[in-house]
Amino acid sequence: MAFSLFFKRSGPIIRERSQHHVSRKNIDPDALKVLYRLSTEGYIAYLVGGSVRDLLLGRHPKDFDVGTDARPNEIRKIFRNCFLIGKRFRLAHIIFGRKVIETSTFRRPPEEGSDVDKGLYQTEDNTFGSPEQDAKRRDFTVNGLFYDIKTFSVIDYVGGLKDLEKKVLRCIGDPNIRFREDPVRMMRAVKFAARLGFTIDPASRKAIHAHHADILNASAPRVCEEVYRLFTYNASSEAFRLFWEFGLMKDLLPELDAHVRSTGGAKAPLWHYLAALDADPFNEEASNGFKTACLHYPLFAELLKKETAAVPNGRVNATHIAREVITRMGRHLKIPKMTFFSAVGLLDAQRRLAELPGTTSRSMRFVHHEHFEEILAFRRIILTAEGGDLRTLHAWKAFHDQQIRAPRAVHHHVPDVIDASVRDEAPEFTVVEEGFEPQPEEKPHRRRRRRRPSGPKPASPASPPAPQEETRN
Repeated sequence: MAFSLFFKRSGPIIRERSQHHVSRKNIDPDALKVLYRLSTEGYIAYLVGGSVRDLLLGRHPKDFDVGTDARPNEIRKIFRNCFLIGKRFRLAHIIFGRKVIETSTFRRPPEEGSDVDKGLYQTEDNTFGSPEQDAKRRDFTVNGLFYDIKTFSVIDYVGGLKDLEKKVLRCIGDPNIRFREDPVRMMRAVKFAARLGFTIDPASRKAIHAHHADILNASAPRVCEEVYRLFTYNASSEAFRLFWEFGLMKDLLPELDAHVRSTGGAKAPLWHYLAALDADPFNEEASNGFKTACLHYPLFAELLKKETAAVPNGRVNATHIAREVITRMGRHLKIPKMTFFSAVGLLDAQRRLAELPGTTSRSMRFVHHEHFEEILAFRRIILTAEGGDLRTLHAWKAFHDQQIRAPRAVHHHVPDVIDASVRDEAPEFTVVEEGFEPQPEEKPHRRRRRRRPSGPKPASPASPPAPQEETRN
C-alpha cells in the first residue's frame, strides 16, 4: 500500500484519561447513547474525526461521528431509528429528532494502483477494515484521532496528537497521492487551516501548488458544497485568501481571481468584505445566496461603475449585471437556482438603500419585502467594509421597524432614534400610533340572487274538481 512507507510505528499512542481534558459532559448525549449501545452489544465503538480534535482543542464540535466494527446491517438491527445511505459505502444515520449521528464501519485505505493513475478517487471503497486501517485512510493527522468510550482514552495511530500540539495540518500519507485520489482534500486543507489557525506543512503546501488544477476533476456539487463551507466559523477571509494563494480560485472562479489580482492581490478589497462578513452577527444565519453575493460584490460594483460611466444618462440594468456576474460562477460550480436568484436580488437591491426612505408606496412595498432584513444586513456589511456612513442605513432600519408595527398609518416626523443630521434632510415617515388595535373591516352584505332555471316555464298542474254535494231523494 501507499501508506506502508509513511507509517513506521508498530502500535498506537494511547493517551489515558488523566492525560487529556476530554469529558463526557461535552459530548452530545445522543452520541453517548449510540456509543454505549454499540459497546453493550459487544462491538468496538469510538468517537472519531473532527469531534475528537475539537474536544482536545477546547472547542464545541459541530457534529459527533461514531466509528465501529459493526457492519451497516448490524447497526440497523440494533437501532430502530437507523437509516442506511450511500452507494459507494454504506453509512448509518441514526436519527434523534432533527439530529443525525453518523455511524460508519471501519474501512481500509484504497489498494495501491487501481485508480491512482487516473487522478480520481477510488470508485470502489466498500472494503471493511480495522480501526488502525480506518485512521490511516483519513485525510489529515488531526482528524485521525479516536476516543474510546470504554477506557476514556484517546487513541492515535497517525501522529495527530503531536501535530495538534504544534498546530500543524499534515496530510496522512504522501500528499501527492492523497490529493490526486480526492482533489477535494485540497479545499479541506484550506478550510481547516483557516478555521483552526493551523499552518499547512511544507509537503502538503507543495502538493497543492502542484496539483490544484485537479480540482476540476472532482464532482461539481461536492466542490460547490466545499466552497460554501469556507464561510463557516467566521474564517472566510483567511480561507479564501489561502484559496486564492494556492491557485484554487483561478481554477474554479477565474473572473474573481483576475479581479483580485488586478485590485491589489493580498490587499484586494475582497478581503475587507469577507472580514466584515466574519465580524457581523448575521453571519451565523446567512444563506448561501447571501454568501455568494458578498463574495462577488466587489466584481459587481466594478462592472456596475464601468457600465454607468459608459452610458450617457447613467441608467443601467443592475439586475442584468448581477446575473452576468453570478452566472460566471456557475461555469464550474452547480449553484442551485434558489441561491442564484437570492444573490442576484441582494446585489440589485443595494441601489435602493443608497437613498433615504420616502413615503411613496414603492418604499412601503420595499420594506415589507420578506427578505428586507437580509438586504439590510448585506448593506451593513458593505458599508462596514468600505468605511461608509451608516446613517442612511439606520434610517431604513427605523422606517422598517415602524412600518412592520403599523396596521394603520398616520403621518409623523422622523423619530428620535435617527441621527439629527439625517432628520433634517429626511422626508416625513409614515409610522404607527402606539396601542392601536386593528379592527376587521365590515363588508356589506350582498344578497345572493337565486338563479332561475333556463327554458320555458312549466305549466302548472290543473286543480282537482270540487266535490259535489250529495242530494237526498
